[in-house]
Amino acid sequence: MATHDPFRDLDRIASSLFDTRRGPRRMPMDLYRDGDHYVMTADLPGIDPGSVDIDVDGQLLTIRAERTLASGEGVKWITREREAASFLRQLNLGQGVDTEGIAATYNNGVLTVTIPVSEKAKPRKIEVSTDAATPVVPIEN
Repeated sequence: MATHDPFRDLDRIASSLFDTRRGPRRMPMDLYRDGDHYVMTADLPGIDPGSVDIDVDGQLLTIRAERTLASGEGVKWITREREAASFLRQLNLGQGVDTEGIAATYNNGVLTVTIPVSEKAKPRKIEVSTDAATPVVPIEN
């Protein structure tokens, strides 16, 4: 039976508030299937679309992005809470997708990646045929 540890919760909150790491940040994302496509949306506010790099290596989709902040010469900051940061997300696509047909758009701080389902993975109907030459034998009781 698990017990509640209030100090663990406090440590988690403090870590998120005072996070000083400089490595790549994770980007929050949603992933869903819509018909014959998977759609992934990721929040990347303040990102220059030119800094977004998406590549596929085998079945691994990698998304990288950079947020840089302008600082003019002679500027005296009153407060500066937004940080320059790099973002990274990797997804294992599995075998049922068409990696050649992946497309991406960036609009209002949201990156949308559309991943088509491969033809082989799409549901299909199997026709049942009958052989008219085979006689039907009734079962006797």
